[in-house]
Amino acid sequence: MASLTAPRQVVVLGSTGSIGLSTLSLFEEAAAPVEILALTAGRNVERLIEQARRWRPRVAVIDDESKLQTLKDGLAGTGVRAAAGAAAVAEAAAMGADWVMSAIVGAAGLAPTLAAARTGAVIALANKESLVCAGPALLAIAKAAGGSVIPVDSEHSAIFQVLQPDCAHRVARLILTASGGPFRTWDRAAMAAATPEQAIAHPNWSMGAKISVDSATMMNKGLEMIEASYLFDTPETRIDVVIHPQSVIHSLVEYADGSTLAQLGPPDMRAPIACAFAWPDRLVWPAPRLDLAAYGQLTFESPDLDRFPALGIAREAMRLGGGAPTAMNAANEVAVAAFLDRRIGFLDIAAAVAETLERMNSLGNLAVAERDAVDDAMMIDASARRIAAEVVAQKHRRL
Repeated sequence: MASLTAPRQVVVLGSTGSIGLSTLSLFEEAAAPVEILALTAGRNVERLIEQARRWRPRVAVIDDESKLQTLKDGLAGTGVRAAAGAAAVAEAAAMGADWVMSAIVGAAGLAPTLAAARTGAVIALANKESLVCAGPALLAIAKAAGGSVIPVDSEHSAIFQVLQPDCAHRVARLILTASGGPFRTWDRAAMAAATPEQAIAHPNWSMGAKISVDSATMMNKGLEMIEASYLFDTPETRIDVVIHPQSVIHSLVEYADGSTLAQLGPPDMRAPIACAFAWPDRLVWPAPRLDLAAYGQLTFESPDLDRFPALGIAREAMRLGGGAPTAMNAANEVAVAAFLDRRIGFLDIAAAVAETLERMNSLGNLAVAERDAVDDAMMIDASARRIAAEVVAQKHRRL
């Protein structure tokens, strides 16, 4: 990668979401030498207009095509080209930037992330689903093109920073930390009655609604286990999760000699973004500093698999292999959307995912051919969404 003093061409996929906002905030605070080639958003056209007028990218893309005229009107006279639709998002990803922030939530982020990887760019990966649905293929495509994938999730960034390449074969365990979310101390009866407003009220992190619900069910940690397995070539049996409510230790690597290394920092997503932007250098910016004395103590506990069955579902998907992680992710997206729409209860989310995965497996619909991994993943994703919609509809009728 070019020197940090040289201007770097950047694309931000999902610029109006929480990670996109943190990325642009970091660039602002660090006075980073960047030229923004493209900003893309899903539906928040007003915020995209505001960002495009500030950063003056070559193109601003809104995925929702019905909002293209609003985008054009908002950018009139700026010289910023307006575009819309999934194809335009993928085209923006493939513009040939040096560094691409992949922060589109959900499986919708897969195609543009793959498009960026084919250009040889450095991919700052905040889109879990790209790895969960097509991890080996994505990593292989990036490597073949001369690029790289650097994780932005705080947990994987922590492992990335403390995993010593020369000792990778001596890793005993990867330990992902989890805050426990807003329902860490709730019993199942209370969780059954939880509202979307309660589920998205994360105690430590400011995130979008879908990711916040994933944190509340702990499905986010299930997805992160799958990501870690692909990113760091580690089997499921050597990946563990520990609850750490303070979110100061972001993850740990345990080595065969008994040493355990951890990465610590305040819960601020700009820190892992800065790491991904500058690696192997370090970005100088007014980062929040960690004051351990102010915390006083850090606590840990084992996850409760009865109250948070998503972790067990994710492990089963990893054991099944093939397209099981893709099916699990697709079912989860459908179920979370249904919960946010108040069509199913909170505990129905994990139940719907488990039932979808079971049906997909019984139908033999989880096979993936190595040569067609991405195409197969998209077909499995579509099939799982159809089944999950049926499952959700059944649960909705019983409410």
